Amino acid sequence: MSTPEITAEELEQLPTGGWRNPVRQPSLPDVHRSIAMPDKGGLLRRFFAVAGPGYMVSVGYMDPGNWGTDLAGGARYGYALLWVILASSLMAVLLQTLCARLGLVTGKDLAQACREYFPKPVSVALWLLCEIAIIACDLAEVIGSAVGLNLLFGIPLLAGVLITGLDVLLLLGLMRFGFRKVEAIVIVLVATIAACFAAEIMMARPDWAGVAGGLVRPTLPDKQALFIALGILGATVMPHNLYLHSAIVQTRATEKTPKGLKEAIGLNTADTIIALGAAFFVNAAILVLSASVFHAAGHTDVAELQEAHRLLSPILGGAAATAFAVALLASGQSSTITGTLAGQIVMEGFLQIRIAPWLRRLVTRSLAIIPAMLLIGASGGKDTVGLLVLSQVVLSMQLSFAIFPLMLFTSDRRRMGGYVNPLWLKVMGYAVCVVIAALNIYLLYQTVGVLWVGVGIVLVAGFFAWVKLFYKASTENASTAAESA
Repeated sequence: MSTPEITAEELEQLPTGGWRNPVRQPSLPDVHRSIAMPDKGGLLRRFFAVAGPGYMVSVGYMDPGNWGTDLAGGARYGYALLWVILASSLMAVLLQTLCARLGLVTGKDLAQACREYFPKPVSVALWLLCEIAIIACDLAEVIGSAVGLNLLFGIPLLAGVLITGLDVLLLLGLMRFGFRKVEAIVIVLVATIAACFAAEIMMARPDWAGVAGGLVRPTLPDKQALFIALGILGATVMPHNLYLHSAIVQTRATEKTPKGLKEAIGLNTADTIIALGAAFFVNAAILVLSASVFHAAGHTDVAELQEAHRLLSPILGGAAATAFAVALLASGQSSTITGTLAGQIVMEGFLQIRIAPWLRRLVTRSLAIIPAMLLIGASGGKDTVGLLVLSQVVLSMQLSFAIFPLMLFTSDRRRMGGYVNPLWLKVMGYAVCVVIAALNIYLLYQTVGVLWVGVGIVLVAGFFAWVKLFYKASTENASTAAESA
């Protein structure tokens, strides 16, 4: 296939650089640009060739962590927090489309971009925070899968955690047969989750007027509602998904021409909107189910996934309880696949460690399984919903450290060329970042008090001041001394 000619006007649309260091290897090198784009055919055929990354990302928006926050919100407050799911989903669409654009235009995932742009101490700090977020996310995923196995087959939770860790490695082994195989498995699991909840909503017969009111009337009944709302936010807009999306869009062999990039950005945006629309339906369905079944019956303090499963049987019947368990297992399995991939992307991007893919996945899986086993052992398998909500609040706390760099990179014309964020998108994106950061600071204030919030702000500000004022000077002095010697 001949390379299309690029005019001078089109050349101006391409990015000019602006990165500190070159990337040694592409993101996910074993599947990078491994999926060919069709030369012929209509737009629909090209869309189906591109479609897939959006669904891989969407499973993170319907993982067991979402179940914990949505079940807790619906059982305690009815339909009142539906608007939080809607607002979080809209934020997610905005941020994920920016991630896809970053990966397509620059050829770098978010982790690689952070490593190349920021000084080393900042890059290391961002990596550590991201690993904490992935551990919190994986904690929810392996707990959800383990509970699903327990509900369906009676397997103890600790054994379920080990099974979840091993089977996801086997599923990811399919990548040697092509990334499309992994995408197909994830799409089947997503369809299973959606079908289960569609059936359960039909059985529950919710108050649709209450559902509509919850979607359009913002309200936070009490302080605990803010905690759950931030958990919903952390469970919906997930930090590791931002790194994941910017990497897996590069599995397509997109033309690196202005025309090719424009089409790829448009098709990936459509893929993201459709996939995250499905994720919104699942999230909203979990809360609606909890509100219409548990809240309406006076069960406002559902603390365990097992309890939710048990309560469904006498109210909606055994079929609904079984569908709940099947959907939970599918949710945990699909999200552990993408969570493990995200861990690999983050480790490679920030540290540029070259080791065998199976070993990288084993390391990232172990980082999730060990904390999950410790927490399940310490809690005796009780209060699974509480563990899930806590893990999602931790995710929400880490979110700002991913979205501010994302906005910084995609708003820089040198790095993005003609695909840089327009002014209205910059305003909207940074407004989302500020709102998320402010809500997290307020939650910390409500939880630990103004003193510790102040200490945290001073420590973060002091770290960045040291990097800005002293780290650069020390490295420059060292390099000058080396040159003199």
